[in-house]
Parts: sequence; C-alpha cells; structure tokens
Amino acid sequence: MKAVSSKSRHLLSVESLPSSAHFISPLQPLKAVPGRADTPTESTNTQREFPRKSKYISHESAIDLMRRAIRPEHALETFNKVSAQKGFQHNNSTYAVILHKLAQCKKYQSLDGVLHQMTYETCKFHEGIFLNLMKHFSKASMHEKVLEMFYSILPIVRSKPSKEAISTCLNLLVDANKTDLARTFLVSARKDFNLDPNTCIFNIMVKHHCKKGDLESALDVMKEMKKSELSFPDLVTYSTLIDGLCSHKRFEDAIDMFEEMVSKHKIVPDALTYNALITGFSRGGKTDRARKIMEFMKKNGCNPNLFNYSSLLNGFCRDGRLEEAKEVMNEMKAAGLKPDTVTYTTMINFLCRASRTNEAIELLREMKEKECRADEVTFNVILGGLCREYRYNEALNMLERLPNDGIYLSKASYRIVLNSLCKEGELEKAVDLLSLMLHRGFWPHFGTSNELLVSLCEAGKANDAAELLFGLLGVGFKPDPVTWSKLIDSICRERKLLPVFLLLDKLLLVEES
Repeated sequence: MKAVSSKSRHLLSVESLPSSAHFISPLQPLKAVPGRADTPTESTNTQREFPRKSKYISHESAIDLMRRAIRPEHALETFNKVSAQKGFQHNNSTYAVILHKLAQCKKYQSLDGVLHQMTYETCKFHEGIFLNLMKHFSKASMHEKVLEMFYSILPIVRSKPSKEAISTCLNLLVDANKTDLARTFLVSARKDFNLDPNTCIFNIMVKHHCKKGDLESALDVMKEMKKSELSFPDLVTYSTLIDGLCSHKRFEDAIDMFEEMVSKHKIVPDALTYNALITGFSRGGKTDRARKIMEFMKKNGCNPNLFNYSSLLNGFCRDGRLEEAKEVMNEMKAAGLKPDTVTYTTMINFLCRASRTNEAIELLREMKEKECRADEVTFNVILGGLCREYRYNEALNMLERLPNDGIYLSKASYRIVLNSLCKEGELEKAVDLLSLMLHRGFWPHFGTSNELLVSLCEAGKANDAAELLFGLLGVGFKPDPVTWSKLIDSICRERKLLPVFLLLDKLLLVEES
C-alpha cells in the first residue's frame, strides 16, 4: 500500500495527476479580471478590504462534490481539502464515496493510499465499504485483491467479517471460476472465524461443485444441509442442482429432484427453476418434453418469461422445427413479451441456414419496426444467408448501405462476403469489394488475398492482379512466394515487364519499412 507522509497523512494524490494540474473548486471565489472600473475611484482614502472567511464544507457537501466530480483527482482534491479544515474528521460515508470513485476509475495506487490512511482513523467503519470494493476488483478480474479486501475488514472495521461478507467473497470467486481460491478461502474462513455455514454459504458451495461438474459432492452438500437445523435446502439449492443435473444429461434425476422439491418440501418453483429444466431438455434434444414442462408451468400459475420462451425456441430451431419455433415466438408476443436481439437473431440464423433468407429479412424489418436494434451478429447471419443463396448483389448493397444508416460493421462482415465471392469465382465483384474494404480501413485475410491474386492470374487478368497488389502492399501485405511467382509469370507471358519492375520496387520498399 502507498505510504502516507508523516508530515500530513491527510493529503493524498492520484498517481496519474500531473504536478501542473490545478482544480478550481466551485467553492473558491474567482479572481477579479483586470479592467476599467465602472465606479469612480477614491482619490484620497483607500478602502481597507478584509479577506473573506472561506465557507466550511460539511460532510454532506463534501460527499456531493466528490460524487459529482468527473475526474478522480478532483474528487481526491476535495477529500484532501475538507480534511484540512479545523475540526473536520472524515467518516464512513466520505471514505466510502472516495474509495468507490477511485475503484470505479481504476486508480488502484491512490485507493491503496486511502485504505492505508483508514488504519489511523478513529471513526467507526462498516464492512459495506469492503463488499463494494470486492465487487469492483472482481469485475476487473483482480481476484487476489478481492481476498485482500476481505482480510482488510478485521483490522480496519475492527470486527470479524459477517456471514454476508464471507458469502460475497466466496460467491465472487466461484462466479469467476476461481475454484482453488474459493476452496482455500472457505477452509481459511472456517478455521479463522469458526464459521458455521448458513443456507447462503451452502448454496455457494453447491454452485461451486456444480460448476466443476462434481455433482456427487454437490449432492453431499445438500445432505449436510438437511441435517442442519439452520440451513435447510431452499429454492436456490434445488434450482442450482436441477440445472447441474440437466447440464450433465441426468434428466430423470433432475425431474425426481423437482418432484421432491414441490411434493415433499412444498417449495414453489419460480421461472428460473423451470428455465433450468426447459433449457436442459431443449439442449438435450428433448424439446417436446421441454414444451410439456412449460405447459405444466402455466397451469401452476407461473407465467413464462422471455428466457423460458427463448430456451424453447432455441430447442425447436436446433431440431429444424422452424414452424414450431415461429409458434413459440408468436406465443411470446401474445403474452406481452418483446423478443430481444438474441431471440430475433437465433430465429434469423436458422431461417437463413434453411435457405429461407426472405423470411429472415422480414424478421429484420420487424426488428426495426419494433425498435429492437439488430447487432453485427444479426447482419453477419443475413449476409451469410444471402451468399449461400448466391444473392451477391444484395449482400454487396447491404455492405455499401449499412454505414450510411449508422450501422458500422467489422472486418468479419466484409470477409464473409469476400470469401464467398472468391470461392465461387466472382472475381470482379471480389475485386470491387476488396477496394471498398481498403477504402474503409479493413484488411482482408492473408489467405483470401493470396487466393484472389492467384485466381485473377489464372483467369488471364494479370493487370487487375497487379493493381490489386499495389493497393495491398500499401497496407503492409506481402504475397507468399507462390502468389508472387504466379503473378510475375502471368505478367511476363503478357510481355508487360514495366508492372513487374514497379511491383519489385514497391515490394522492396515494404521490406525496408
């Protein structure tokens, strides 16, 4: 952690702040601008002026200023400024705000400095500060820092971490698939804090084993829960295990567990529990069974949500039963639910694969009407569908038009069409598209470029190949020896040696650079 100066432990700095930077606080009076006075000046006596007493900044005002600060160094400057006020002591709230701001802006060195300063404070801190920091570090994939924040609770808050803190830390590690860290942490927590796991902690352990694929250990944890008076399995426990069983195609075991939950323990399933079953059966090629589960769900008063319908729709699409998939989408709309981009793209993808691209384009129009924004994946699927049906002019028009409509594609979109054109020998269209790509700053795949150059040579279009190579050399492309040999041979056979020398000069320049 960053050491705090003994001269003034209150003053901290952001590591990226240049020494010349200056923040004008909204609480500081602006300096007067020199200019002509509007009132007559005193000729004999000068008026004595006393400096204004600066306004005292309260905790509430400091918190508001730090929250509204756009740059983290401005927030830290406010934090330092108020601490210099006579009688002002930072509290849990001011520390919570500055730490949140620094973590949000990834100013970790300064954050360590603030944490170090907290060890000298006498005010009472709450562990919520550290729970928030754990989440920030987990999001940044800094899992060792997640543990460091947990172990900072005892020395700074001056009390043992609560079960909520233990659950939060354990859950973040499990969600990040840091199973070794999670196991080590749990053993340490049980030893250091005499941890008696509650239902929440047991549920995280069940999730941990299910993620590893160790279902027997997960079931053993459930047995341990049933023996405990304080941590009986709840809806989360059963839902996690049902999902794990379905993921490993143990469908009958999943149904047995569902029936045990409902019939024996009277636990009412929710949409998430049903979704584990619907998704599992759909992915396992048992879509009719998944449909029956959804009907059972409706009869028992649980309305399917967007994820339930999407899972069933995916199952029918994978089975090639597109009409039934369309029926599911219509049911979804009739229930007042709006299909999202992923749902539309799934349906569009399978329609294109079934050579029903016109229907896919109709769905794309519907998305626009419903103000559901299609993403790059959606357009790539459509482009692929058009190319498979040899509708190259429509695909090229789409690539030409979309940027004008505010839709910007990546090089992958252009490559889908270019690869198809080269494969089918549509050389003129391929050259035009490659020129468009270079103009828009997209480079073609190395193999595709060589393939196109060779194809042009074999088609007796050596001049076109030479012009294209000039453009490619300008973006750092170097043809492989086979392509180069083929091109030189074609040009020489056509008795056009000047382009050969020009190409050699260009290639040498590329090599030197």
